[in-house]
Amino acid sequence: MQSEELINFYSVIIGTELLNGRRKDAHFSFLNQELLKRGWRHKASFIIEDDPSLMENIYNLIKADKYSVMFSYGGIGSTPDDLTRQVAAKVFTNGEMQFQQEAKKLIEEQFKEEAYPHRINMSYLPINAKLLDNVVNNVPGFYLENRFFFTPGFPSMSQAMVMQALDTYYAKNSVIKYRLSLTATCGESTLIDIMKKVDSNVELSSLPKFVDGVRKTVISLNSVDKNKVESNFSMFKEYLDKNQIEYVLKDISI
Repeated sequence: MQSEELINFYSVIIGTELLNGRRKDAHFSFLNQELLKRGWRHKASFIIEDDPSLMENIYNLIKADKYSVMFSYGGIGSTPDDLTRQVAAKVFTNGEMQFQQEAKKLIEEQFKEEAYPHRINMSYLPINAKLLDNVVNNVPGFYLENRFFFTPGFPSMSQAMVMQALDTYYAKNSVIKYRLSLTATCGESTLIDIMKKVDSNVELSSLPKFVDGVRKTVISLNSVDKNKVESNFSMFKEYLDKNQIEYVLKDISI
């Protein structure tokens, strides 16, 4: 498994009906909340239509990141527009697919004679796929390399699969990141010269806001190196003190 400090989480939410407004997405907020609870963060999230070439491009983009972990939602059913299994095989297993015997058995047990001729195809998966439990109807999701997870588009099914995947492989980020934040009573432009001096291994966040008509800027620094956070943060405090700009500090948080 990749170094915890470097893991990048992606989500791919497939569904034309989300983009045309027929349904509302519930996947991003759930996954994002679960990642944050465990000390992880999203690198990127994509909502795309059921277009195999677009799906392939997005999967390849994520695959190119050697530190990626992906949750893909939708397109693993048995209808002609369910293309995720085939595209996943093309990108991640050189097009090789097979009937996954455990998945095949689950589908046969769930649907009996109605498993054929169509539902059984939901067990035709990229080679070496492992399974995610479906708490609703026993038709499993699947995953590859312990890092590329494919779930149904129905939140009632996918959410339990996400929990299973995270609890099994990414239960908690043990890498502690230290954060210091302040809210300064000035605009962002006032602090740009200081922002440019922040070390490259310290993450800088600058958020402008208006409070009762007063322009303010929230500055937040975080890194695994506590000393670096403190030394870089001191540059902002010294500048604000020198220029008599009011600010409010927040405590260190992880």
